[in-house]
Amino acid sequence: MRIFTASVIIAALFLGTPAFVQAQGAAPSQPEAQTPPDQSSAVIRSIQIVDVKDLKPAVRSKVNDIISQTSDEEMQSLRSSIDATPEAAAALKAKGLNSSHVVAINLADGVLTIFAKTA
Repeated sequence: MRIFTASVIIAALFLGTPAFVQAQGAAPSQPEAQTPPDQSSAVIRSIQIVDVKDLKPAVRSKVNDIISQTSDEEMQSLRSSIDATPEAAAALKAKGLNSSHVVAINLADGVLTIFAKTA
């Protein structure tokens, strides 16, 4: 559960306001409060890989704080999920990375953002 919370917090820090997400696609026809997202049917349309070292220092510090509070079991579960998703594993491989570099993820509006730490 902390991984999900951490990924949401990290995504909020990285992406800024929800307007960024809405600017990428059409605005929903109904307010989100009336149509909660169904995580089980989430479709990955694109994958972004963000290196934690490329984040602004203040954001990177907050991300590192969240990562330090994540248990080894939670991190291993996250990495196993990445390995079980061929598209995500291929995107990491294309960047010269693998799931051992992954420290958090976020899936919103079909965009899977993978946060990796290389150093």
